[in-house]
Amino acid sequence: MQAVIMAGGMGTRLRPLTYAIPKPLLPIGEKPILELILQRLKRSGIGDVIIATGYRSELIETYFGDGKKWGVRIGYARESKPLGTAGVLRQLRRRLRGDFLVMNGDVLTELDFRSMLRAHRAAGADITVGARMLETEIPYGVLECRDGEVRAITEKPRVRSLISAGVYLIRPDVIGLIPASGRYDMPQLITKAIARGRRVGTHQIREYWMDIGHLEDFQKAVDDVQHRRVRP
Repeated sequence: MQAVIMAGGMGTRLRPLTYAIPKPLLPIGEKPILELILQRLKRSGIGDVIIATGYRSELIETYFGDGKKWGVRIGYARESKPLGTAGVLRQLRRRLRGDFLVMNGDVLTELDFRSMLRAHRAAGADITVGARMLETEIPYGVLECRDGEVRAITEKPRVRSLISAGVYLIRPDVIGLIPASGRYDMPQLITKAIARGRRVGTHQIREYWMDIGHLEDFQKAVDDVQHRRVRP
């Protein structure tokens, strides 16, 4: 199985850390985020990786090179302008063989990619979305009303939602749904696939998962790695 890692974003939510260093090179402990992702892919038997770069792409390409140091083969797809989380797949059409993995370059997880692939193939899915159960607290009293009258109030209820975890398995012919030009994101591709009658499934991630989108997420990921709560 091949993997495409989306590593072209500017990481604006992690500024000032990302003014000089692209987010995938931010160190989580002793190693950059992207290096930890590559190690996890290698352990799952994925040795053919394409990294989609944009912001400070030369730093990423210089650091990882051809991937030989990590026992994987690395190629690159450089974005001259932001193409979105699905748009870059257009230029990879001829380089992708069979079902392939797409994941964001800021996701730290212990997900068993082989197990996800088995489920994807067993379901005959065109797209399988890695999903995570998220529990959030509404920090207010929530009212239940009827005809303008309050019938009940629940203080700070917790809501459980199944969210997209930034990890996807995709059949190569799905790339044909992506428009020929312009920015295109994964939610748009998924919505279009559903509208066209394609089978879109989910694979719930019960293992460790962290989206490193904000400074507090970055700090928690560093702490989790240092205290061995996660083995990327």
